[in-house]
Amino acid sequence: MLAIRLMRMGAKKSPSYRVVVKEKLSKRDGAYLENVGTYDPTRNPAAVKLNLDRITYWMERGAQPTDTVRQLIKSQSKAAQAEV
Repeated sequence: MLAIRLMRMGAKKSPSYRVVVKEKLSKRDGAYLENVGTYDPTRNPAAVKLNLDRITYWMERGAQPTDTVRQLIKSQSKAAQAEV
């Protein structure tokens, strides 16, 4: 089973994250299939860059986003709708 989840990057006490597609049971920072975005919560406001086309592609093939990633996708898609 595939999951779309956060992978921690960055230095100690200043995290940044990659949004990746990986096997559900693999380690948090282990191997992944594809990098589909980034998330930096230390900035104000938090910096979120997602490739929504690739996320949609993986979700159509059964990948399940985690709760946090689901919220990021929702906010990013609202921002994309506002721009159009």
